[in-house]
Amino acid sequence: MGAGSPAGAEARGARRMQLGMVGLGRMGGNMAERLRTAGHKVVGYDRDPKVSDTESLADLVGKLEAPRAVWVMVPAGAITDGVIDELADLLEAGDTVIDGGNSKWTCDTEHATQLAAKGINFADCGVSGGVWGQEFGYGLMAGGSPQIVEQLMPIFDALRPEGPREEGFVHAGGVGAGHYAKMVHNGIEYGLMQAYAEGFELLEASPVTHDKVAAIFKAWSRGTVVRSWLLELMVRALESDDDLSEIKGYADDSGEGRWTVEQGIENAVPMPVISAALFARFSSRQPDSPAMKAVAALRNQFGGHAVKAD
Repeated sequence: MGAGSPAGAEARGARRMQLGMVGLGRMGGNMAERLRTAGHKVVGYDRDPKVSDTESLADLVGKLEAPRAVWVMVPAGAITDGVIDELADLLEAGDTVIDGGNSKWTCDTEHATQLAAKGINFADCGVSGGVWGQEFGYGLMAGGSPQIVEQLMPIFDALRPEGPREEGFVHAGGVGAGHYAKMVHNGIEYGLMQAYAEGFELLEASPVTHDKVAAIFKAWSRGTVVRSWLLELMVRALESDDDLSEIKGYADDSGEGRWTVEQGIENAVPMPVISAALFARFSSRQPDSPAMKAVAALRNQFGGHAVKAD
């Protein structure tokens, strides 16, 4: 099996399943295709009729045989809440809802309780792999009861990368554990990206290396202790735009970084790197930092240091 083949050895010969996929964007759409390649039947619903297999959530549910499994892959928050509210009225006892989006782990308990009142099962699954997941597989972190996770294992096996299951999938614990693990994963990702970003800026700033930045990053791809998939992606970006001049220095945060820092405070775990990486993203949104204005004013007051006019 090639690098892009869904499933590892444990998935060969696994039973085929039906799955409803709600949300067919960059992640959900690619996941649906990977599952179909593995032999599973996927019925998708999206608000965009150009990509949707069904006209509505009710139509999706009607096309699935009981007991049904429906994977929700839409933006976290109100949109996910609305989809789960609707599914709660459409599904039957014994059916299962999987939230694979970036929901906050505390929301999982609320959704599980809401669905359990109608006999509907719930599992949460953190998903990593981005736009490359369809080809190489997705890193999966599942939360829920052992029975439900086991029932869904053919789906997880098809989505995860080829190789040992434990190197691309984890049953992290009960409801909420999957999204908690994904939250910490993304917090670590913040720190790693910030370290690469600061190294890039220093290389660019130095007259010694400023015209060799792309080559330096590429040279780190093999043999060095900082090699990683993120470094490979950095190299790809620099090969198409060697000084990143085509990109504005603005970075959003999707929520998990904030939640990770909040959990660090809640559990008295020091997180200087992840916290700094999160705050660095906030600074990217300031065309003229008010805090730095205050610093400049103070330096002028106590030391007579020059200030630049706005």
